[in-house]
Amino acid sequence: MSGMPRVLAQLVQDDPWTATALLAVLAVLAALVVHRIVRAILRRATNGSPIARTLLLKVEPAAGAALPLLALQLVWQLAPNSLALIGNVRHLNGLLLIGAMTWLVVSIIHGVADGVMARHPVDSENNIHARSIQTQARVLSRSAMVVVLLVGSAMALMTFPGARQVGTSLLASAGVLGIVGGLAARPVFSNLIAGLQLALAQPLRLDDVLIVQGEWGRVEEITGTYVVLRLWDERRMVVPLQWFIENPFQNWTRTSSQLHQAVWLFVDFATPLEPLRAELQRVVQAAPEWDGRTATLVAADATERALKLRVLVSARAAGPAFELGCKVREALYALLAREYPHCLPAQRQLAQ
Repeated sequence: MSGMPRVLAQLVQDDPWTATALLAVLAVLAALVVHRIVRAILRRATNGSPIARTLLLKVEPAAGAALPLLALQLVWQLAPNSLALIGNVRHLNGLLLIGAMTWLVVSIIHGVADGVMARHPVDSENNIHARSIQTQARVLSRSAMVVVLLVGSAMALMTFPGARQVGTSLLASAGVLGIVGGLAARPVFSNLIAGLQLALAQPLRLDDVLIVQGEWGRVEEITGTYVVLRLWDERRMVVPLQWFIENPFQNWTRTSSQLHQAVWLFVDFATPLEPLRAELQRVVQAAPEWDGRTATLVAADATERALKLRVLVSARAAGPAFELGCKVREALYALLAREYPHCLPAQRQLAQ
């Protein structure tokens, strides 16, 4: 064993690249061993924490790539500068290390966001708080990922001397190029800022019911640049984030999942209203969609042709409210057709 350092010293003198490559292999093996040991310890330590466990699972692949590259970078930096192509090897390994570290930071952000969302599921209908947290976690995490990717790309570009010179010359002669670049990047940054505004102010959240340009739909996904609405007929509407900052829209579940549904009926002026009110109570009492809050029928308006009735019912969510409104409309018109057919609206010839 005493002769081993002597052999290594002789190998460094005779063939420095072979010695450096051998040291690099040993460094990679040591990094992989450390990664396995730390992973096993952390897996056992995070059994009782869903957020930490989700974070660990997201980070493991990136950490498995970053640790060996970090060990290699230390080896290349310790290698003598006289080695052939050592500068190129250091540069290449540095680029890979920047990419791995960027991946690691993105994985950390992704893992924290997934853990927070897993801890606040949106399975129940009255899930305002959970949807608020999920929306903030998703939008803020994606915005942070964009920033990390931009920083990582900038760091990688700055390792090239030519890129630094180009950047210096562009900064020195910003002028028209700066204006053009700003205009080109405006949609990206405007959507990024809009995403932060939506995450903090929360005019909309995941699973909210919205009316956008006359279309009824639920918020299915919020990305860093757009919102996906799942419309009632299974179509998808993709709306840029900036649109929600600059334009008005309806949010039916902004403060609560509970909702009122209005049903309009047109009947003859001689229609008795009490039987209709009794039928309304019978229908809502038997309907599982009704939440027990509101069931009213009033004469809201009258034209020269018919009496306009407004039926107002309440339900626990938007979907049940719509279904309850349809049931009420069908039942009341069926009662009129069965018991009071003469009270259905009829076309009258006005006297000249």
